[in-house]
Amino acid sequence: MTGCPEISSVRHEFAGNHTAIPIILSGFIMPTEKITSRQNARVKDAAKLRSRRQREKQSRFLIDGAREIHRAMAAKIQFLEVYICPRYCTSQSALSALEQLPDTGIFRANVTPEVWEKLCFGERNEGLVVVAQTPERHLGNLSLPEKPLVAVLEGIEKPGNVGAILRTADGAGIDGIILADPQTDLFNPNTIRASLGTVFAPHICTATLEETLAQLRLWQLPIFAAQPAAEALFYEMDLRQGAVLVLGSESDGLTKAWQGNQITGVQLPMQGIADSLNVSATAAVMFYEAIRQRGVKGATEHGCQWQAGAGR
Repeated sequence: MTGCPEISSVRHEFAGNHTAIPIILSGFIMPTEKITSRQNARVKDAAKLRSRRQREKQSRFLIDGAREIHRAMAAKIQFLEVYICPRYCTSQSALSALEQLPDTGIFRANVTPEVWEKLCFGERNEGLVVVAQTPERHLGNLSLPEKPLVAVLEGIEKPGNVGAILRTADGAGIDGIILADPQTDLFNPNTIRASLGTVFAPHICTATLEETLAQLRLWQLPIFAAQPAAEALFYEMDLRQGAVLVLGSESDGLTKAWQGNQITGVQLPMQGIADSLNVSATAAVMFYEAIRQRGVKGATEHGCQWQAGAGR
């Protein structure tokens, strides 16, 4: 709970009849329900959120893991439900996340290990999962500083690649990220995990290709598109006055929309038999070329406003 003292103790087992013992944080007993059936309606609806179709239908998604939950809270993502498996929810990070949850407005439930198996994701098991309201991330709401660096990801299909690029963009201080005609939804569990929770940053949005191109025309920033057959090399880009960096899918690359007179294609020189790098590796090279050109020497305060207290 917000403002609670430091965690002093946690009771974290179920009795033999699967009756939950409430979690105790510094003498405060969290109001929780006890769920012992895998057929519970709330549990079934939450488990369905592993599907993109259900995430879009319910306008909700799941957040797994303490680090990601901390960062979602820092980004002011609205939490609706939290499911706790006391047997596994024992790490300091997970208990800290529980302590920082808002006092009201969230349905809380302790679940048995059997129920937890229906809710959990992947091998990392911290005994804590949140159901959150899908936030609106519209291009029109994107606010940029002077001389911004913007990344456009067109049609990238693999959630893990999207997440890895978002993580790299966060590290490189990219000011705005647009997923144009995305082939995966922004809050896919693999994207969230691969991004280390940086997916929740408010300067990340989705848009159609047409909306993206229209907005770029208004910004009038130089546009550099990663294209294996381009003549210019990536280090010939001038990124010092702001720019847009465009990357496409590994299978199809960028569409013909990025072949205009106002767009400069750039390539990464390849010395082996492969004709390109993984898209997340390409993104890392291009993003950090911007850091090199701009003379950034070390860690900055970029992004600290939304990440404060997020366990970075």
